[in-house]
Amino acid sequence: MGFFSSEKAEVGVRKQKINAYNILILFLLAPGSITYGYSAAIIATTLGQPSFSEYFGLATRSDANSIIGATGGLFFVGGVIGPLFLPWITDRFGRKWGVAISLTLNAFSAAFMAGNTNIGEFIFFRFVAGASSFMLLGAIPLLMNEVVPSSMRGGLVELHAVFFILGFAIASWVGFGFSYWTSGGLNAWRPPLAIQAGWALLGLPALYWIPESPRFLCMKNREEEAQAILHKLHSDSADPEHEFAKAEFYQIQKQLHIDRTLGNSWGHLFRKPSYRKRVFLACGLTGLIQSSGDLVINNYGPTLYKYLGYGLVKQLLYPSAWLTFTLGMSVLCMPLIDRIPRNKMVAIGLWGCMSTLIVEAALVANFVPSDNENALRAAVAMLFVFQVFDTAFLNGPEWAYLGEMFPTHIRAKGYCLAMSMLALVNIVYTQAAPVAFANAGWKYYLLFILLPFFGGIIVWVWYPDTRFLPLEEIAAMFGDQDEVAIYQAEIELDRTTHTIVEDHHGKGATTFIENRQSSV
Repeated sequence: MGFFSSEKAEVGVRKQKINAYNILILFLLAPGSITYGYSAAIIATTLGQPSFSEYFGLATRSDANSIIGATGGLFFVGGVIGPLFLPWITDRFGRKWGVAISLTLNAFSAAFMAGNTNIGEFIFFRFVAGASSFMLLGAIPLLMNEVVPSSMRGGLVELHAVFFILGFAIASWVGFGFSYWTSGGLNAWRPPLAIQAGWALLGLPALYWIPESPRFLCMKNREEEAQAILHKLHSDSADPEHEFAKAEFYQIQKQLHIDRTLGNSWGHLFRKPSYRKRVFLACGLTGLIQSSGDLVINNYGPTLYKYLGYGLVKQLLYPSAWLTFTLGMSVLCMPLIDRIPRNKMVAIGLWGCMSTLIVEAALVANFVPSDNENALRAAVAMLFVFQVFDTAFLNGPEWAYLGEMFPTHIRAKGYCLAMSMLALVNIVYTQAAPVAFANAGWKYYLLFILLPFFGGIIVWVWYPDTRFLPLEEIAAMFGDQDEVAIYQAEIELDRTTHTIVEDHHGKGATTFIENRQSSV
């Protein structure tokens, strides 16, 4: 086949396949993802338990509302701060250590909250739970992005979202179940919090069977370990010589020769124009997705159930059913994620959420409060329609998309900065919502109609589609073509001559052949 020419794009490389080892890794990471979802959602159950209010005397305290607000607000404050420390762990000790330390902190926070006797200490450990939860929200997809096949990266990394939504659903059903536990007395609020520690403790031993990221190992000059893991990740009976694994290993090595010459500090993330662009795109993505109106459309859920005449049981049951529906949508969207360009999928999701909110705002403005049951049921139905767009088109591609935007040597910093942005936007909206609804009512929806409208245009026009490409090649989409060492389409693994042919993408006429045994 010889040297590559204009026909090299047609030659390309053999398509990656997923194997049982890939699936095992993703499911072993599941308890960590569930830990985030459960930790974020269980506070609603805790605050709703009469035993919690009675134990800490909230019914008689003048600062009760401030305490309740602090348990929610400080969780997200921790979510802003925690991820900023995570890159120091993941870049120094490994992606697995990032997951392990996050799980450990979360288990400790849950244990101390479950056994707490002082409301001040409870609030502090809720802050720790927020920091560790958002660290998990970044650490797990960071590792997933670096070990799954690029041809189906979006759908596979979406498993992270599937499992953390499962955590939300479990927390909701646990709350529903414990609402019937009347014999628990003043300690009835403790077991649901203890269960949070159980998920974290389940995730820690699972890490033993999870491999370290080959890209991190290559960064630390642990090439033999990296190559062995790549062989397992790409194990395929149709590829007995591990040619695909060797090609990816070769590409990672060549890329790291360049990456080591580039800055990777927090300062470089903002000083270099192409890195700064990625930061703005990543933080803009999480900000826009949080601006879809998920918080707002749920605000009237309990009110709608109340006006429909549902009792306390159904008011608890319907949110649990809604989360179960959300979980189903998250699973169903997995095959879809890699079939639609990333930017167009997010834009469609934003516009879909916007359309849903327009209908919801009209129904709430005209029929809440009222005795028009059909209109009220339609408003409840919009809670479910909204999740079709929010879960499938926004939450679906988000976790792979963020990991694809950054090169390996700054991926942890960029990803975690986006997680901090996600938590920060949550703080803004959760703190503003009570005042906004009290003063503007349904008109508060207008903000979440305008933002997705313009956001969808921005994402459609200015965001790149990063599907399918190896992580080492995406830099070219951000103007860093000269920092891409080699493209997969330029690597030919010749079965006969056992050589690797590399064409330097038109950089002069430099084309050279290296023996596969010595190079790979």
